[in-house]
Amino acid sequence: MTTFGVLGVGSIAESIVIGLCSASEAPDVVLSPRNAERAARLAARFPTVEVASDNQEVLEVADVVVVSVLPAQADDVLSGLRFRTDQAVVSAIANLSMARLRDLVGPAREISRSIPVPAVARGASQTPVHPATDSGSELFGRLGGTLPVAEESAFEALSAASATVAAYYDYLAAIAGWLVDHGVEEAAARRYVAARFEELGPELRGSDVDFSVLAGAHSTPGGLNEQLARDLRGAGVPDAVRSGLDGLLARLLPPPSP
Repeated sequence: MTTFGVLGVGSIAESIVIGLCSASEAPDVVLSPRNAERAARLAARFPTVEVASDNQEVLEVADVVVVSVLPAQADDVLSGLRFRTDQAVVSAIANLSMARLRDLVGPAREISRSIPVPAVARGASQTPVHPATDSGSELFGRLGGTLPVAEESAFEALSAASATVAAYYDYLAAIAGWLVDHGVEEAAARRYVAARFEELGPELRGSDVDFSVLAGAHSTPGGLNEQLARDLRGAGVPDAVRSGLDGLLARLLPPPSP
C-alpha cells in the first residue's frame, strides 16, 4: 500500500490526512514535525499516522509526498531536501508554478499541483489536479474525486475561482445586516440567512449543475427573487465579480513575455 508523506501540517493538510485515514483501509501517513501540536493530534487519533523527526525523514519513507507549506516558505523548506526519482509529489501550494515546483523537488519526475479544500476530510469535494498524474488522481480519488486540468492557465483560473468564499460570506453578512437594520434581532438574522442558503445545498450536488436553470427555478415571473436578481445585474454585480476574478488571475499567471 502507498505510504503518504506530508510536508507542512496546516489546516488543508490536516483535512487530507483525516480524509485518507477515516477510510476502512487507511494508508500509512508520515507527517513532518512542522506544526507539532496538530501533527501530534493526528498521530494520536489515527493508528496509521506517525510524525517524523524532520522533513528529510518524511522523504525517506514516503512514496507520495504532499507538499502543503505556505507559499512564502516553499523555497526555504524544499530547496534543502533530497527527493527521489521514483517519488511522486503533489503540491497544494497556491501560486507556485509547475516550473518552479520542478526546480524545487527534482529529481522527482511525477509532479502535480492541486487545489484541495477542507471538504476533502469528508470525501465531499472534487479536487482540481494539474497535470492529472496517476498519484495525484489516486490521492484525491480517495477524497471525493479528481478534476483533471490539462493546461496550467486553466488551473490558475480555478485557483482564482476558489478565492471567492470570503466574498460569498460578505454577501450573506450584507443580507443579515439589512435584516438587523429593519428590526430583526442580530443572532436571529444570521441564523435565518444561514438556514436559507444551507437548504439550497442539495440543488448543488450532482455532475450537471446549471446555475442559470436554478436561478430561473427560483424566479417567479414578476416575483421578488426575479426583481432582486434583475436589480443586481443592472447594478453591475456580475461584471464586478468577473473583474475581481480577472484581478486574481493576473496575480497568478506569469507576466507576459516582453
